[in-house]
Amino acid sequence: MELIQEFIRVINETNRIALATSVDNIPNVRIVNFCNNPQNKGVVYFSSFRSHPKTLELSQNNIVTFTTIPLSLESSEHIRVKKATVKKSNLTIYELKDEFTKKLPGYDNIIEKFGEMLDVYEISFNEATVVLDLGKGGKITL
Repeated sequence: MELIQEFIRVINETNRIALATSVDNIPNVRIVNFCNNPQNKGVVYFSSFRSHPKTLELSQNNIVTFTTIPLSLESSEHIRVKKATVKKSNLTIYELKDEFTKKLPGYDNIIEKFGEMLDVYEISFNEATVVLDLGKGGKITL
């Protein structure tokens, strides 16, 4: 089993993450849609409405953690990342439209209606834990 290939498969198959932030030692977690670029394995992107409370938290503490959410009840496969950093991306939602729509059919409608109000954020990480099944998986370095 090649863990990096399993990482790529799982990250490409899933479309939502549970993103955890913390400000003043108060943790907060939320579910966000995400996309990724297969050429850049250590970055995922998500969009958020400008001035949303989440964006304020990110500006106060840019260290985050996340886990992908399994697509089915039959699978527990997921990717878990600790000590990631998040920043507002230089890319726009329009530049990532194809990637978001590939993962989230219908997202193009959201971009069409609300694109001017959305900012893109990128989460960067060097290490991830790949969980495939009970006792199967491990850490990878990107």
